[in-house]
Amino acid sequence: MNKNPNEKFKSKIGGQALIEGVMMRGPETIAMACRLPSGEIEVETESVKWGKNPPWYRKVPFIRGSINFATSLMDGYKYLTKSAEKQGEFDEDELSPFEKKLAGIFGDKLMKAVSFAAIIVGTVLSILLFMYLPMLATRLMGDTLQTSFVKTLVEGVIKIIIFILYLAATSRLSEMKRTYEYHGAEHKTIACYEAGEELTVENVKRYSRFHPRCGTSFIIIVLIVSILVFSVVTWKTLLMRIILKIALLPVVCGIAYELIRLAGKYDNFATRILSAPGLALQRLTTREPDDSQIEVAIAALKPCIPENRNEDRW
Repeated sequence: MNKNPNEKFKSKIGGQALIEGVMMRGPETIAMACRLPSGEIEVETESVKWGKNPPWYRKVPFIRGSINFATSLMDGYKYLTKSAEKQGEFDEDELSPFEKKLAGIFGDKLMKAVSFAAIIVGTVLSILLFMYLPMLATRLMGDTLQTSFVKTLVEGVIKIIIFILYLAATSRLSEMKRTYEYHGAEHKTIACYEAGEELTVENVKRYSRFHPRCGTSFIIIVLIVSILVFSVVTWKTLLMRIILKIALLPVVCGIAYELIRLAGKYDNFATRILSAPGLALQRLTTREPDDSQIEVAIAALKPCIPENRNEDRW
């Protein structure tokens, strides 16, 4: 066991807000806690694949970033779908004829089918919004932009503006507000744990809902890094540029991951500048949680804490 449980440190544990729940991933355990319609908190756990002995490609700088990002996306989809299923079955009286037909086709797999379809639609929209539209807008500016780097810089700024507008729009949706509250609960609970405090609702409430290792921070760093990396990609045809940018995404994610690791591990002038854009955007993607949401986040975090706390150092 750790000799000094009150020692402040940077944890490896990260999480994700779900539908009426929180998922936490520790060095050896993944835990999902959800508030059921009955009011109870249900917790599910599973062991992290590889645990203490991850393969070499999950350790090598710049390579591990894209691998860990892809793993996080898959885990996020898996637990988001699970959390939605726990909120109860569809009321058949409230379904439209089309929805009833889908329910007849997919049966109890309807939620997974809808989630998969949402991912496909979301991927297509992401390519249109964050790749094609910024490129098209930049291309339409014509000869006013002289060099490839200037074009890529303008494209990147447009992309960041679209991302901020997207976050601002979703933050106003009532369904998303609760998810963003659980997001805040996740951050506050991890911060309380890192400070060496006992995980109680009253203790957690005192901590900030902003955290430098947040996924929001990672995405904004990805967008900034992409300006530099994509400046070498041709502007001759939009289709070729899209293909090459998709091929270079692992490079961008690898660089961004190493930067977010530095921001999460150290606290100095450089890392505070690095963290500033992401922390600012967390004002849109997190909200102050209520006590019941903090209880869920605590329930998700506790199973992820290793017996030897030193194994959890970032």
